Amino acid sequence: MIPPNDQTVRLLAPSGTLRAAINLGNPVLAQQRDDGELAGVSVALARSLADWLGVPLRLVPFEAAGQVVAAREEDAWDLAFLARDPKRAETIRFTEPYVLIEGTYLVPRDAPQTSVGDLDRDGTRIAVGQGAAYDLFLSRHLQHASLVRAPTSAAAVEWFIDRGLDAAAGVRQPLERFAREHAGYRVLADAFTQIEQAMALPRERQAVAEVVEDFLREHKASGFVAEALEASGQDARVAP
Repeated sequence: MIPPNDQTVRLLAPSGTLRAAINLGNPVLAQQRDDGELAGVSVALARSLADWLGVPLRLVPFEAAGQVVAAREEDAWDLAFLARDPKRAETIRFTEPYVLIEGTYLVPRDAPQTSVGDLDRDGTRIAVGQGAAYDLFLSRHLQHASLVRAPTSAAAVEWFIDRGLDAAAGVRQPLERFAREHAGYRVLADAFTQIEQAMALPRERQAVAEVVEDFLREHKASGFVAEALEASGQDARVAP
């Protein structure tokens, strides 16, 4: 990409430092290593954007996507990595997606349900991370089942087990990892939604959104996103 102009730098990093919100609640996109260092495809994209802008980078970690969205009102970040959702889009400008992942359910191994539609029944209680993309989606689409909202996606799995709920909703990869490590559980084969992970800006910075779109488009086409996913050990599909 050609070097950015001064206006682009001012709009994307008005303080002179690019503050990137990193959602650790989605381990497909970001992870915290044993030494405390943050890693993952969203971290790699943030670093690359800061390098292109020629400004320092400050990573701002959050435990859940809902916390990232709430922090938008406090001017806590300049750039974020979130799932696109109509409710969030009221205050946040999203790019096209860069990673596609599935939202599905973790259930007890002997549960009778075989597909996601089987969970939408009266009396069914589903644990979900409050404010996560799949919380927002299920809140709009479930007709009969009720949601039990835990503070984070990781806590939702704990609540599902500790409170004897019927299922935990979440991103397929971490749910499958849990099921492999705990023989009493399984993940349904189908999905209730495809989650589009995107880069995000405060909506008032709309004027620079196309620049970020071009940046992301180039990083998908070059193989950067695919390589960052592989380097962090994540099996996820790069958005076309």
